[in-house]
Amino acid sequence: MTATPILSRRLGLADSVFIGLGSMIGAGVFAAFTPAAQAAGNGLLVGLVVAAVVALCNATSSAQLAAVYPTSGGTYVYGRERLGPWWGFTAGWSFVVGKTASCAAMALTFAAYAAPAGWERPVAVAAVLGLAAVNYFGVTRTATLTRVIVVVVLLALAVAVAAGASTGLAASGSFQPGSLVASGGYGILQSAGLLFFAFAGYARIATMGEEVRNPARTIPRAIVIALTLTVVIYAVIAVIVLGTLGPHGVANSPAPLAEVVRVSGWSWAGPVVRFGAAAASLGALLGLIAGIGRTTLAMAREGDLPRILSAVHPRFRVPHRAEVALAIVVSVLVLTVDLRGAIGFSSFGVLLYYFVANVAAFTQPPTQRRYWRVLPVVGGIACLTLVVTLPPVGIAIGVGVLAIGLAYRGLSRRLSKGA
Repeated sequence: MTATPILSRRLGLADSVFIGLGSMIGAGVFAAFTPAAQAAGNGLLVGLVVAAVVALCNATSSAQLAAVYPTSGGTYVYGRERLGPWWGFTAGWSFVVGKTASCAAMALTFAAYAAPAGWERPVAVAAVLGLAAVNYFGVTRTATLTRVIVVVVLLALAVAVAAGASTGLAASGSFQPGSLVASGGYGILQSAGLLFFAFAGYARIATMGEEVRNPARTIPRAIVIALTLTVVIYAVIAVIVLGTLGPHGVANSPAPLAEVVRVSGWSWAGPVVRFGAAAASLGALLGLIAGIGRTTLAMAREGDLPRILSAVHPRFRVPHRAEVALAIVVSVLVLTVDLRGAIGFSSFGVLLYYFVANVAAFTQPPTQRRYWRVLPVVGGIACLTLVVTLPPVGIAIGVGVLAIGLAYRGLSRRLSKGA
């Protein structure tokens, strides 16, 4: 019998932290501040802290589960194993629909920074179809490309921060304590739910247990360090953006970091920031298309999605039908929703996904527990709280799509039993 191949444990703490940073500091930071400012104004600074705490709880729950179930599928698998098939389906379906909306958000973000005025939606659709074609032929983003994108993004962010700081933060006078809570708890929580989108990918460290040296010690430390650094970077950017444009300026700008550079007078830096945002968006979109296609493949093999989507191309070895279907759905979303709606819908699905992860982690016995049991409790409650404070349209669409998925699974199971 051939032994199952295992991955090499080559990643230390620094490598793990870098991968975590690369997963979090991406296109979301170029997109999330506008809808967050619309919801809470300066209160988005408080919302950022709330989003970070929720992300930490979710990441620790994912790490604890990944240590016991080191396989592909994430919370789709954890939910099935710990809670039952329906919980697993809810997690997997929420992931697929939430990340599909993320694809639309990334395409719209790319177009906001790269397309001529009035051409945003056609350019966004072209980006979706182009990258879907890349994935179809089996070409995926490499680790080297990921590092290049991270460097480009950090350079663009550094330029934007420097440009904003050079203005003296003329709008920083609005940072009065009262302004941070002026929108009330609802507005702050809504901004936290929208900013949660910018932390997408933070749990990726938790899935690397087979490649990390001393994972029981390294993974928890890497999660905390990467999240802390990301929050600090995001907080600096938030202060710069709000201090330069003011909350109303941020709320009304589809590309706030590019607007910061324009207001500062650093005309030469505009292309740098726009290129960084475009690169981050395309990199994120490419990775999302590949990830969703493979999650869809796993669910189709289990019969939780139409089995026709489980086909693998005989030559290119990719889930080609799943990726074609995804490209069509994302293109429709790009043509029909705005950026805030896409982010809200994405956050709805991803927050439900991590709610299931927290519930699954809570059920683990003491011998499998690596963190305080209160963390999945806080994480689960926080996920549901942020879900119900998202923009109403996003909630309504999310509930409807979730209901369609659950109804499909129930009907398909009934038909299969009657066959």
